[in-house]
Parts: sequence; C-alpha cells; structure tokens
Amino acid sequence: MLDWTSALYLGMRHAHRTLRPWRQLTTGRPAALDHGSSATAVAAQLARLQGCDRSLLAPSTLHAFWDVFGMIDRRQTAIYVDAGVYPIARWGVERAAAQGVHTRRFPHYTVAALREAIGEDRLGRAPLVVADGVCPGCGRVAPLAAYRDIVRAHGGQLVIDDTQALGILGDGPSATNAYGSGGGGSLRWSGAHDPRIVVIASLAKAFGVPITVLAGSADWVQHVEEHSETRVHCSPPSIASFRAAAQALAINHLRGELLRARLLHRVRYFRQALAAAGLRATGGIFPVQTIDCDGMDAAWLYEHLRRRGIHTILHRARGDGGGRLSLIITALHRRDAIDQTVEALAQLAASAVQRQLWR
Repeated sequence: MLDWTSALYLGMRHAHRTLRPWRQLTTGRPAALDHGSSATAVAAQLARLQGCDRSLLAPSTLHAFWDVFGMIDRRQTAIYVDAGVYPIARWGVERAAAQGVHTRRFPHYTVAALREAIGEDRLGRAPLVVADGVCPGCGRVAPLAAYRDIVRAHGGQLVIDDTQALGILGDGPSATNAYGSGGGGSLRWSGAHDPRIVVIASLAKAFGVPITVLAGSADWVQHVEEHSETRVHCSPPSIASFRAAAQALAINHLRGELLRARLLHRVRYFRQALAAAGLRATGGIFPVQTIDCDGMDAAWLYEHLRRRGIHTILHRARGDGGGRLSLIITALHRRDAIDQTVEALAQLAASAVQRQLWR
C-alpha cells in the first residue's frame, strides 16, 4: 500500500518508548492553575523558534481561536477574513460575529482588495485581519508584510494560522533552499515580524504533536493568558504531548535542515516526474500536491488509485465545491513510491482519455 494521506511532513512519529516517561497523562488541573516546567520550557522554545516575544500552549487551534475571538470588543474592532482561511480560524471569526463584531471577507491573498474593503467600510474601528500563513490549496505564502503594513497603518492586528508553515518554512529562503532554515514558520520566511501579529499554529503537521502554540508580543500573550476561557474550563495538553513537543524541537534542532532538504527534494522530484508524464499539480513546493484532473472525474481517479493500493485524499475545493484529488508528500516517501504513483496516474489519465473518445 502506498499512503499519501498523512500530514506528518517531516516524518516525526514520537513512539512512546522514545519519549521521557511520565507518571500520569494529566494533573487534573486546568491550564490556568497548572504552571508546569514542561509547558513553560516548550513554550519558550517555540516563541524563540518563531521569532516572537512569548507564547502559550493549548490542546488545539480551536481552543486558541475560541479564546482570541471571544475577547474582541465589537465597538473597537472590525474583522477582515481572507477567503481562503482554514475552517477552524473561520469558526473563531463566527464566534466574534455572533457577538456583534463586524466581519467581512476579502479575496484570497489579495492585498488591494483588503485595503479597499477597509477603506469602504469607514467604521472607525481597528481592523483585525485573519489569514493562513501558507495556503495548502495553492501552495502560496500569504503576503504577510503587506498585511502587516495595512494593519499597522490603521492601528489594527494580524492573526495568522501558521499550522502548515511551522516546521517547514524558515529564515532566508533562496533558490537553493526554498523553505529557508530553522522551521520557524511563515513569519520567519517573510521577515514580517511585528508586535501587532499573533500567530496560532498546531504542531500536529511537521512536528507530529497534537499541541498548539499561540505566540506574539509579550503584552498580547499575557492578555490572552489572563482572559482565556479555555485555560479555565478545558483540560490542558497532556503531559505526553509536552514530552513529544520537547522531542520534536530537539529533532528539529539536530536534524531539521536535513529533513526539510529531503522533503523539498521529494516534492520537486514528484512534480518533475508528473510533468514528464504530461500531468500537472498545484501546490508549488508545498507538500500538499493537488492533481489537475483536466477533465477526469476526481472521484473516479481516487477509486481506481485505491484499487491499485494507492491511497490519496478526495476532497471538495473551497471555492467552487468541485471534487479535488490531493497527495501529501513527506520526508519518508521514497522515490520508487513516487515513480509508481506517477505511473499509475499516467495510465489512468490515458484510460480516461480513451473513455472520452469512445463516448
């Protein structure tokens, strides 16, 4: 079986025998009362990695977005949401909208449209812009520096979901090192740091740990800590997750550049093999590659790949709702697995053409 469905981009797995032992999974205390050294140390490392002053840890991005958008003052803030934002961030925005906060969508990664929307509204409120650091659908990095400049000019804030970029993108991207170095995420990659930027990112992708970091300026993170609802009413991340996060950061320090280089090579190799077979995919250098079905039915392609033991992802496009077929490439995938998958795709594409000709 060839599996292209895992988002563990760097191949980190964290088997229990590789982690420091623990006596219990949870202390039974909410995060607001639990000041464990594990959480403090991991949070500090993640803040440094992302280039932020301070960070807090949460069980999931849903917890973090729930807190951030639950403490917005509708009299002072208006929310502008990038149309391509991941659903969990959108759920947080919907909570704010239900409390009467003005919200408005603007076209995906379109700076001029954001600027125009803020100008048209003339609400006299500070804009809070919400976007993904990287879009897994198109493979582009958000224009974070431009977003930052807009919110800075209006006294607002920028909140980004950096789940896809954390562990992959980093400082100093170049032609030979497109991901950059360090794995600190899209802020590092873009050089767009600013106290007005809040970063929420799960470690569940590249780092393979079900835990979330909320990072930003020291004042803002303290504000979230003091007013958080989930830190009072929800359980904190498990001690096992803290151990795994510490291990992931250690691996990133020791072998992160090697793993990212291997991943980038695999993605480029896949795209080159696909092009040689006369096929295309969107996604750029990002690990999520969406096949251009070019008239083929995505569900038909998915099913016939599955029959050949090749597992892919069938999903709906966010825009038109049509079917899409995606593969997620990781640092663990071998070149022969890529060759076998591309060959199957080419054969099925040829078969689909024949079916059309016979109709």
